[in-house]
Amino acid sequence: LLDGVALDHLVHREVLADVAQELEHAHRAEPVQVVDEADLGAGALLVANDPYFFTRRAQLIGLAGRHLLPANYADRADAVAGGLMSYGSNITDAYREVGIHCGRILKGAKAADLPVVQSIKFEFVINMQTARILGLTVPQSLLATADEVIE
Repeated sequence: LLDGVALDHLVHREVLADVAQELEHAHRAEPVQVVDEADLGAGALLVANDPYFFTRRAQLIGLAGRHLLPANYADRADAVAGGLMSYGSNITDAYREVGIHCGRILKGAKAADLPVVQSIKFEFVINMQTARILGLTVPQSLLATADEVIE
């Protein structure tokens, strides 16, 4: 799912629209419509990291569960809250980097002189309780790569 309003998702929307066209499915950006429409024929759900979806976490997880759609989220908290799995940057490390940058600026460094830092630590979390509810068997090879498995 992509937020149809957020400008930073324009590229993602174009890619998704191309893929949807190849699959002969209509693209819609509203999360309730995507999950609720039976004619979409979606076999799974990929939820982008976006404040719009963050504020609707319980609704998205509930709808995916009700329709038995396996879903992958970008935030670890989604898997903890009942989503099937999540893969995304470690938010604690991201905030640590923000603090380091702020400290450097407060000590006199110019923000323009500081390097752009991207996340280097990502977390992969699998919720086995949700997998069982969905009737999925998670391969051992996938479980072995997970940073956390929620039983």
